[in-house]
Amino acid sequence: MNTLLIEPRNTCGFADSQAVAAKLAALSHPARIEILKHLSASHSCCCREVVDHLDLAQSTVSQHLKILVDAGLVRYEPDRQRSRYQVDRDALAGLSVSLAALVNSCCSGC
Repeated sequence: MNTLLIEPRNTCGFADSQAVAAKLAALSHPARIEILKHLSASHSCCCREVVDHLDLAQSTVSQHLKILVDAGLVRYEPDRQRSRYQVDRDALAGLSVSLAALVNSCCSGC
């Protein structure tokens, strides 16, 4: 009886790459970068405060905030009638480290 042995692939690096790609994809829209800048300037904001700062509809800002939350770059805290959002500074710092490592590995032979 022939048995096919399949060795498991090391998916740890791939999973890390997927996480970094998801965070970078969340930052791929200029409005989301502006939202991050606005949230960084304060401890936390509700959606209405972000809407007042940007020239975007409330529904558009809510959608962008959801993408940032889903990517793990922004934290969401329900607060009665107005939910609060704040930058996850640790996640953003981790993304910065990952991106710097990628750039360094790609440019080390330059």
